[in-house]
Amino acid sequence: MALVKFSNVGLRYSTGPEVLHDINIELAPGSFHFLTGASGAGKTSFMKLLYLGQKPTRGIITMFGKDLSTLPRKSLPEIRRQIGVVFQDFRLLPHLSAYDNVALPLRAGGASEKDIKKNVTELLSWVGLGAKMDARPPTLSGGEQQRIAVARAVINRPKLLLADEPTGNIDHGIGAKILRLFEELNRHGTTVVIATHDDEMVARFRHPALRLEAGTFAYDHSAKTRAA
Repeated sequence: MALVKFSNVGLRYSTGPEVLHDINIELAPGSFHFLTGASGAGKTSFMKLLYLGQKPTRGIITMFGKDLSTLPRKSLPEIRRQIGVVFQDFRLLPHLSAYDNVALPLRAGGASEKDIKKNVTELLSWVGLGAKMDARPPTLSGGEQQRIAVARAVINRPKLLLADEPTGNIDHGIGAKILRLFEELNRHGTTVVIATHDDEMVARFRHPALRLEAGTFAYDHSAKTRAA
């Protein structure tokens, strides 16, 4: 069974033209994909549909075996807890420390403070922020905030990890380290989709690329996309 399935999905904002049209795609459990395409091709809109930030105008999206169009509103938080997202604008809570921002998904899931301390401390150290766990986001650089956003997205090992330009504000060394973290999660079963303009990264890491052109995929993705 596909982890995510789009069937004839289209999306328009208000009364404008469709920004996505005729999207037919299946993402297999444990697959890893780059999402590519020129600016304006629809990458951000596609990611919004994947993390339930937007409803499609038409078509059906099935996720984790559930048809989202018929799912009761009260069931959506359960679905969202299985999705980790690295937003391009980070969306960190400015009044919380780096530690508490990363701990949020674990606390929402009811983890013990002992487990939270162990996992958050270990992950922040791994991304090079062990000395800045008490710092609040406004005092940190863009690259440091991005690493906090990555740590928060992966801390609870989501079934689906979505990242929008996750290496855009950091140097190549840290960027490669973050991609290796994503690959490690993928080896443990997480399905990964990374939206990027970085052709060098796509070529280096050699995972399948899904290319959007003018609001639809450049070639037929109606067949299942397998794990890399």
